[in-house]
Amino acid sequence: MSAPRIAAAQSCSIAGDLPANIAHHLRFMDLAAAHGVQLLLFPELSLTGYEPALAAELAQPASTPLLQPLRDRARQLAMTTVVGLPLREPGEEGVQIAALVLHADGHQTVHTKQHLHPGEDAYFVPGSGGAPLALGDEQIALAICADFSHASHAAQAKAEGATLYAASVLIGESGYPVDSAILQGYAQSHGMAVLVANHGGPTGGWRSAGRSVLWDARGQRVVETAGAGDQLLLADHEVGNWQGRVVAFT
Repeated sequence: MSAPRIAAAQSCSIAGDLPANIAHHLRFMDLAAAHGVQLLLFPELSLTGYEPALAAELAQPASTPLLQPLRDRARQLAMTTVVGLPLREPGEEGVQIAALVLHADGHQTVHTKQHLHPGEDAYFVPGSGGAPLALGDEQIALAICADFSHASHAAQAKAEGATLYAASVLIGESGYPVDSAILQGYAQSHGMAVLVANHGGPTGGWRSAGRSVLWDARGQRVVETAGAGDQLLLADHEVGNWQGRVVAFT
């Protein structure tokens, strides 16, 4: 077993434009693969932007053929990729906030947001989470934004053996100090690394702070993007130590 190279794609989404955002994701995937990434994490609702008022019309089933180019690319690159999408399965009325996990071997699993922010219940229904990811030596627990605001979510992840808590988020400039302190605190208190993939630009009326980040299992900041904008954060875990760097999106 070995430690995989992981990455956070701090991507800018175009509101409601699935084709354009899919194309943008493919470019991020190619860049990540060129740097040897084996797990790539995108922000919350990365494929549509965080656009609650548009969620009902944009929602897709997990099997939607629209995402086949992303599934194919994940398999071709042998890179597990986590993308964000409003999810509605046939026969269901409610829309969930989902992270679709496009596995390197070609299969797909679904993780849904368990905890909603105030006001999100007007557009979404709570989900049920999902199974952790096992990749090399890492046990990876996924979180979608408001999930991490509940201390029990991170505690459960640790209890299930997580070595990395990977959060897809939208955190604005005003909320960043408090939210980053919460996430850093989980790294310190639970002894697990914490990875954050934040949006790179404005979305849904929010001005994202960017500043995607990785803290190690002691709560030490290893690497952080410089503000907003399209950026790729790379991280390696070798012999108990994390190292990282940021790559410009080109």
